[in-house]
Amino acid sequence: MPREITAFSNPLIKYVRDLRDKRHRREAHQFLAEGLRILTEARDMDRLPRMLFYAAASAAHPLVRELVIAVETDGGEVIETTPAILSKLSGKDNPQAVVGVFDEFEVGLEGLDRASSAIWLVAERLRDPGNLGTILRTGDAVGAGALILIGECVDPFSVEAVRASMGALFTVPIVRCDWAEFLTWLRDGPGQLVGLSLDTETDYRAAGYSAPTFLLTGNEAQGMPPEMAAACDILVKIPMLGKADSLNAAVATAVMAYEVLGQQ
Repeated sequence: MPREITAFSNPLIKYVRDLRDKRHRREAHQFLAEGLRILTEARDMDRLPRMLFYAAASAAHPLVRELVIAVETDGGEVIETTPAILSKLSGKDNPQAVVGVFDEFEVGLEGLDRASSAIWLVAERLRDPGNLGTILRTGDAVGAGALILIGECVDPFSVEAVRASMGALFTVPIVRCDWAEFLTWLRDGPGQLVGLSLDTETDYRAAGYSAPTFLLTGNEAQGMPPEMAAACDILVKIPMLGKADSLNAAVATAVMAYEVLGQQ
């Protein structure tokens, strides 16, 4: 049976609220996800929260009932609370119907099967959680094998990144590693490394892509370092007909991913 918490001073409420902070998240190895759509996506991928919070007014919703049963069956804890506390947990004035606390999860390079997909997404020093979430959604849409994060990227388990992923966090594997580790792994098997760059004359539509293709997107402000560009099998650019010199990193990744998908 769900237990009821209505006091802001409850220690569990403080613990969960603090998961919005990166340091606390890293120490706890847990993160927040909110909304029926995202939590239902997670359930469909056999990932259930360790704790599920919902407001009494949402209890009759069929998806909420399904989540409550699934979490309790899995041994998790279900808490009925107030909209005000849900707002405190999520940091939004109009909170979603449910908030879940999940254990962090990710895989290492050794856990990837490069034969499982023709497209893989690689991002270097990605800083914006919205971009990370959008790239995850693109990865889900094109059936990417994983999103490989190189260097000091934004935390994929931050509330903002999880929210922006719209559930794709639970459908696209995430790997975090450094450049040397990734390049060693990549060159130990098949894989074409394609870099998005302004320093090339090769139009992205003129290049040929062979599976598995690894699409490398550099930092939003600085692009990719020269040593990474030099390691690519091919550098391509998306032509710009206006005054802007480049597309947003997430948009460019999506354009490239669909070109690769179309060719393959």
